[in-house]
Amino acid sequence: MKILVLHGANLNMLGRREPEIYGSYSLDQINEYLAQDALTWGADLTFCQSNHEGILIDAIHAAFQVQHGILINPAAFTHTSVAIRDAIAAVNIPTVEVHLSNVYKREEFRHHSFIAPVAIGQISGFGVDSYRLGLRALVNHLQAIGK
Repeated sequence: MKILVLHGANLNMLGRREPEIYGSYSLDQINEYLAQDALTWGADLTFCQSNHEGILIDAIHAAFQVQHGILINPAAFTHTSVAIRDAIAAVNIPTVEVHLSNVYKREEFRHHSFIAPVAIGQISGFGVDSYRLGLRALVNHLQAIGK
């Protein structure tokens, strides 16, 4: 099964950016963990990180009829991007939203997700394990629907 892993704005700064909130793992380290898990679970991952909303939208569009699932940490786009939400809805690919921090314990503006209503689930607050749990849940879902 093929899964697109999308990382949103500022996630390229992980490991250096506010480690008390986002942890000490770099984006490369997170991708390595996911790649190791994917081997175990029989998934083929494609990674994309961008600070530009349009690039993420283009990646979602390109996933249509190519990828079986999407694992996305939209980062700040979670709270602002109707366009990413609409792209996910348009391609109709099972999507899991993940966040390193517990967005509901943070500032009020972070409590709303435009992505959650078009995702099959959301996992937040477990650091790098949010990604790993999200990938596991997505793989389980895809296997259940025969992908």
